[in-house]
Amino acid sequence: MAADSAVREPARAGVFVRIARFAQRHSLAAIGAWALVLAGIWVAASVTGDDYRNDVSLPGTESQHAADLLDEHGFGRAGDTLQIVFHADAGLDDPSVRDEVERALAEVAALPHVSGLESPYVSPATVAPDGTIGYATATLDVASDDLPLDDVRRIVDTAQSAEMSGLEVEVGGAAARLLAEGETGAAEAVGILAALVILVLMFGTVIAAGLPIVTALFAVGSTVGVIVVASHLFAITSYTQYLMVLVGLGVGIDYALLIFARYRTELLRGSAPGAAATTAIDSAGRTVFFAGTTVIVALLGLVTLGLGSVQGSALALALTVLATMIASLTLLPALLALFGRRFARQFTARAAKRAARHPGRTEGARWRRLATAVQRRPVAAIVLAVVVLGALAVPALNLRLGFADAGNDPPDTTSRQAYDLLAEGFGPGVNGPLLVVVDGGDGGAERPAEAAADTLAGTEGVAATTPPELSEDGRVATLLAIPESSPQDERTAGLVSALRGDVLPALSERTGADFLVGGATAATQDYAGKVADRMPYFIAIVVGLSLLILMAVFRSVLIPIKAAVLNLLSIGAALGAMTLVFQEGLFGIEPAPIEAYLPILVFAIVFGLSMDYEVFLVSRIHEERERTGSDAAAVREGLAHTGAVITAAGLIMILIFGAFMLSPQRLLQQIGFGMAVAIFVDAVIIRCLVVPAAMQLMGRWAWWMPPALARRLPRLNLESSPDTVTTQPAKERVP
Repeated sequence: MAADSAVREPARAGVFVRIARFAQRHSLAAIGAWALVLAGIWVAASVTGDDYRNDVSLPGTESQHAADLLDEHGFGRAGDTLQIVFHADAGLDDPSVRDEVERALAEVAALPHVSGLESPYVSPATVAPDGTIGYATATLDVASDDLPLDDVRRIVDTAQSAEMSGLEVEVGGAAARLLAEGETGAAEAVGILAALVILVLMFGTVIAAGLPIVTALFAVGSTVGVIVVASHLFAITSYTQYLMVLVGLGVGIDYALLIFARYRTELLRGSAPGAAATTAIDSAGRTVFFAGTTVIVALLGLVTLGLGSVQGSALALALTVLATMIASLTLLPALLALFGRRFARQFTARAAKRAARHPGRTEGARWRRLATAVQRRPVAAIVLAVVVLGALAVPALNLRLGFADAGNDPPDTTSRQAYDLLAEGFGPGVNGPLLVVVDGGDGGAERPAEAAADTLAGTEGVAATTPPELSEDGRVATLLAIPESSPQDERTAGLVSALRGDVLPALSERTGADFLVGGATAATQDYAGKVADRMPYFIAIVVGLSLLILMAVFRSVLIPIKAAVLNLLSIGAALGAMTLVFQEGLFGIEPAPIEAYLPILVFAIVFGLSMDYEVFLVSRIHEERERTGSDAAAVREGLAHTGAVITAAGLIMILIFGAFMLSPQRLLQQIGFGMAVAIFVDAVIIRCLVVPAAMQLMGRWAWWMPPALARRLPRLNLESSPDTVTTQPAKERVP
């Protein structure tokens, strides 16, 4: 390894230079350390197992107040419920049908984790008016997320053992929906394979193509293991691990590719492998560091929303990005030290063959021509891009936030068929009843609850109500209001608003009791409202901190503002595309509201990732400007040197994110699609068209900063340290 180092090391090398040299000199130790960390983490994770759980609390909302009141007065329950739905052509009272139904229900009641079961033959309210559809309610002794899938399948199979000619049995509820989720392994494998193909085409060798992927896998594997252990200490949702894989693979391969591409460039310039790796870490590595910092800042901004489930995911994703950044700066140079001489021979040989086939072509010639064309008509390029992206962003103005329910599960799943049968027999609102909680105080809740039942029965949009149920102390009562519309229908949201704003306040004045609207449907509306209320503050924090970081990096005011505006435009286009596909049902996808927390999650991730390409491109433009002294030439050469890498990195991320469209989970489909669109817009349209045009128009003013502001901001240099060694003795050069 020492043969690839400099002849004389400067007394005070920069931190990135020291990291690169240390990793190369002790390459086996660095690789071994990463392997030990990965193995140790997963040994601990295997011993502890995971304890993923959802923090569904919504402090300060009416639905949370209702839930707290119920717990306080003894209505709380540890387990969830399953609905076992029966559809008999001859009617549920047919003797042969009843025998099979009662036999199956008796067997279900004896299964593990089933603490109670209410037969459809006990309450007339659980049988549809025509007598052909009815349902039993199985009460579980654990929450749905804690119920093993094998036990869920056993319950479903036992219930469906009653099926015969003319009798259909389906099972609904949160636990049954877990069977429809499936695994995402195929999506991850497809994304990695696609990335490998692109990298092989780019570098011409499987080993070179594999290094960015190996680097990303080490980082992602380590952080996923950490989160498995941390799930016992913090509230982390089960889908977080999939988001970590999605973001970690995309970011990890992206960061390693930026460094590896610069490494190859230095090799082709004649640098020895050690010097090339040092220069790559000290230049592209700096870009990775500052870009990764911006991503982490954007993700940590999610903590300000105060939503427990999102906070856990934000911290996990920030840790994933941090790990990929560290792996790119430490593990990758160690791997380069092992294969450096081989890469030097292969890359220079391929470059020589290309030069022989195309003697007049220089590296980046196509991107140089594109930059020249954009510089001739910068205004036209900007106007065209803004019009296209603005048109794509317009549908986001009609974005509706909510959560997918069983009505969005695949049609062949038992949870979806149970949902449809209940809607057919009892109306669409039965799948999303509104829980009305009556707090009667010292006067008791019985009479106010009866008044509420009478009032709700005559309220527009309410199909039916259930009899009130009193608490043991008589101070609190509950009743269900069944809407005429489905849970995701805008009319149901309007009904919740009408009950809270007009109907129940008027009833409260008459009775002196307090009335609250809770339950899953109302909580969804509260969640969406809370996200919408806090999103402007979140955007202001993330954009503001990012602007300060970019100002310190580029010593400019206009470049950070331009970057923020363009990033917001790409995110708007992504949200618009998500609205068209998932909310409006384009391409035949089941229409439903966008998951309530996805816009903020997509914003945080994409805003940070967009800065990767911004920093990579603009830092190279600044480097060329310092070298040539010409703003126009700097823009042209900056795109010529980075255009191919940005496009390849963007394509890899698009394929990795887009592969999650293959996942059976709607959440991952939405976020994968949204991020793939955002990266396409950012890498292809904005970085390769709009940024060169904007830099051309700004000219030297792009690098202007008021002296007073410049004195107050720290100086963060992106250029290589002056002591970086880029030349080697003749014996170290690769012919």
